[in-house]
Amino acid sequence: MKINWGTGIVLAFVFFIAFILYFVIQMSTNKKYDHELVTEEYYKKELAFQESLQKENKTQKDHMTVKIEIGEGGLFLNFPNQKDIQGFVNFYRPSDKSKDFQLPIQVHAGQMFIPMEQLAQGRWNVQINYVWQGEEYMSTHKINIK
Repeated sequence: MKINWGTGIVLAFVFFIAFILYFVIQMSTNKKYDHELVTEEYYKKELAFQESLQKENKTQKDHMTVKIEIGEGGLFLNFPNQKDIQGFVNFYRPSDKSKDFQLPIQVHAGQMFIPMEQLAQGRWNVQINYVWQGEEYMSTHKINIK
């Protein structure tokens, strides 16, 4: 059977359309390519943004910023004060919200240790909200785990 140029063009279009349909179906059904909103309550978080800015400015003004060191076996959060600190550390993964988690602050000798087993490789946004002597503070950091 001999294929003329008209049949060749039609077959090329059919294969191209089949490829595009396969690609669209694959991208919409495969969880690997799931790119939902970064946060579910985007607008509610946007309204609380000004409060967050005020907390961060107060933290810097009072020299209460928490420092993060990536050490052997995990992360070390170094708090400026060693006693009576209460709050939470939020780990936010921009690429996969299913890996987000929150830990209560537990300070020993001015440090909190988070083992590397809890953190997947890649970029993390760390938000530390804590209260010391009735004052609220917040530190945010972007870290990259290798």
